[in-house]
Amino acid sequence: MIESSKIVHSEPDILGGAPVFCGTRVPLSALIDYLAGGHPLSEFLDDFPSVTREQAVAALRLTTQHPVPDARVA
Repeated sequence: MIESSKIVHSEPDILGGAPVFCGTRVPLSALIDYLAGGHPLSEFLDDFPSVTREQAVAALRLTTQHPVPDARVA
C-alpha cells in the first residue's frame, strides 16, 4: 500500500493550494471530475500519465475515508 504522504499534497504555490497528486501538477479534482462524468479510470490515466494507477486508487480510497475540501462532484 502506498503511503498517504505520497498520494496527494497541497502547497500554496501549486495551483493555488488545490490538492494535487504528488510529483505532478494534476489536481485531485480532475480525477473526481473524470469519474463523475462517467469516464473510466483508464481514460484519466491515459490523459494524465504522470499519475500512477496506484496513486489514483489510493487517492480514491482516501477521499472516501477523509473527504477533500476542494474536491467537486459534478
